[in-house]
Amino acid sequence: MSPQELIIKKREGLTLQSDEIKAIVAGITDETWTEGQAAAFAMATYFRGMETPEMAAFMQAMANSGTVMDWSDAGFDGPVIDKHSTGGVGDKVSLMLAPMMAACGCFVPMISGRALGHSGGTLDKLDAIPGYVSQPDLDTLRRVVKSVGCAIIGQTSDLAPADRRLYSIRDTSGTVEIREMVVCSILSKKVAEGLDALVMDVKFGNGAFMQDFEKAHALATALVEVAGLATPTLPTTACMTDMNQVLGLTAGHTNEMREAIDYLTGKHRDERLHEVTITLCAHALLLAKLADSIEDARAKAQASLDSGRATELFAKMVRELHGPSDLIERASELLPYAEVEIAVEPAQAGYLSAVDAREIGYAVIALGGGRLKPTDKIDHLVGISDFRNIGDQVGPGAPICKINARTQAKAEEISARVLKACGVSADAPKLTPVIREIIKQ
Repeated sequence: MSPQELIIKKREGLTLQSDEIKAIVAGITDETWTEGQAAAFAMATYFRGMETPEMAAFMQAMANSGTVMDWSDAGFDGPVIDKHSTGGVGDKVSLMLAPMMAACGCFVPMISGRALGHSGGTLDKLDAIPGYVSQPDLDTLRRVVKSVGCAIIGQTSDLAPADRRLYSIRDTSGTVEIREMVVCSILSKKVAEGLDALVMDVKFGNGAFMQDFEKAHALATALVEVAGLATPTLPTTACMTDMNQVLGLTAGHTNEMREAIDYLTGKHRDERLHEVTITLCAHALLLAKLADSIEDARAKAQASLDSGRATELFAKMVRELHGPSDLIERASELLPYAEVEIAVEPAQAGYLSAVDAREIGYAVIALGGGRLKPTDKIDHLVGISDFRNIGDQVGPGAPICKINARTQAKAEEISARVLKACGVSADAPKLTPVIREIIKQ
């Protein structure tokens, strides 16, 4: 069938067959489908959706559009596992989770992304490390995963090229939010990694892309179901994480890298951030059959931190990917903050009762710590630090956070913006758990 016929079939709400889906993905990959045709298909899918078998076929075809990694000859004595997050403000979990999983016996080829919208990207955070090569070739990925146990890198041109082209088209055609294509985009890259299992961190709330819990829940459910139909089956667990405030103490690239190092070394571990990280690690270990129960898995995840093994593997990963060999010891020197710092203090004392985390993300972008267009250069040194959690007491002398900026004027501008995004009440607010639900196959 021609591209036009396939677009019309989806537009009319009819079910696409496996060979038709393969033809669509092949056309997107080799560019015999124009951008306009791919965009029209995406828009038709936006309105008509896909059934679960269609999603599974579309995802598998995108995974097979490039290299599918095979670790069978690597000689690993443990499973190959990755984690994916749908993103949120202050989400630096991957930076700690990859070495923690590796310390527990997993092998982790973690393919991460760059900033998208208001949400920071793991690769942009890693680019704050002097010399770190965040997008090596696949041979380097294989070598580092084998020698260290983990490597956090970006998607290469070899992995799921159909997804890379289609995502770019969706980004400019108003179709980024299509649940079915989000599912296929995420899972195609994970299947191409040759994983044995996958743990998902699906965010909801004002700091997440899907703010509505029910919509995020539907996404998480679809991810788990479609992964179960992958060839071969990809065992997957999804954790539903509340992003109605900044996750952790920081937002911004250098800021978040330093918080991740403080977390690994035990200098400071924010309670909500710790719960998310330990929970994801524990469920990864259950999927990997490296723990007998959730209690056993959580204990092993904690032991990876307490023993210093996770910190050791993080440092080794950085070194193997050409970062400094002494990053842990010289973090404050190698990862400096912007020179101007001011405290954000509300006029009246009370409890931090609400945070518009999305607005905090945009505030970091306004500082220069994000992109308004793809060609923009990120300033890694600007950001926000020491952000209080909802329920903490704030007021004069007890700041909500600190702004790290290049100029006093910009720091004051962003301080006012942050204050406007935060609510302070006389009474302590009711606290909600950071992990709302666990969805399993």
